[in-house]
Amino acid sequence: MRLGTSSWTYPGWTGLVWDRDYPDATLSKQGLTAYGQHPLLRTVCVDRSFYRALTEVQFRRYAEQVPADFRFVVKAPALVCDAQIRSEDGKGREPNPLFLDPAVAAKEFIEPALAGLEHKVGALVFQLSPLPFMQLQRLPLLLDRLRTMLKALPDVRSATPDGVVAVEVRDPEWLAPGIAPALAEVLRDTGATYCLGLHAKMPRLADQLPLLRALWPGPLVCRWNLNPLHGAYGYEDAQRGYAPYDRIHDVDEDTRELIVRTVRGVTGAGQNAYVTISNKAEGCAPLSARALAQRLAGS
Repeated sequence: MRLGTSSWTYPGWTGLVWDRDYPDATLSKQGLTAYGQHPLLRTVCVDRSFYRALTEVQFRRYAEQVPADFRFVVKAPALVCDAQIRSEDGKGREPNPLFLDPAVAAKEFIEPALAGLEHKVGALVFQLSPLPFMQLQRLPLLLDRLRTMLKALPDVRSATPDGVVAVEVRDPEWLAPGIAPALAEVLRDTGATYCLGLHAKMPRLADQLPLLRALWPGPLVCRWNLNPLHGAYGYEDAQRGYAPYDRIHDVDEDTRELIVRTVRGVTGAGQNAYVTISNKAEGCAPLSARALAQRLAGS
């Protein structure tokens, strides 16, 4: 079982992860090395790869900064995960012709991640961005495209000791009764798993677990992203309200308890579990990780 945060360059974590105050530039260059020495934080989600594909060299630099037992959770680039090409304000500008493109997914994501991170690959996550209305009406067709892409990828499970490909969605329609079983079948047939995306745009954890159970037995990949108190579009509100991320603001008791129960079940069956936490979940990701660890330890 590995707990971690979403990225690591937060000065507000002084006394929790950092021994003293450091500027952003120092944490950007050297923070991962210090983070990797923390006894509790044994994974981290690399978010920057969503905005621009990382190279094998960049992945290798990350791997060189952490111990041998550390594993990375990495987001695939929007280049293949977003059905739209977006403007700087995030609005969809035009259809993305590379959405779910198998060759691009392999070349720009899976291959460099495997080559650079090697055995430190944890979960390689395709976070499918919110879809435009017309695409949501054609989910069965998208499932066929998703299956084609996943089948064409290099075999991550065979290439690494703990690696897995995971798919996260940001539209609740993917979990509808007529779609969720088909999504589970695609994931099962391609050796991928479902990433529990705990975000206010999605149903709560309890409503996502049936899809994970349909893939049993298998690993757990969970990204705890945004407290539902802020609503589906409250990311910036949470960012402003929780900064500098040095304390818990809003405890999400239900999510904590269910994550702990799920992790116990998964790891008790001999499967890996990766749980990464954003500061926007409760206000301070390292403290949320500590709270989960204390419950898992029974204290």
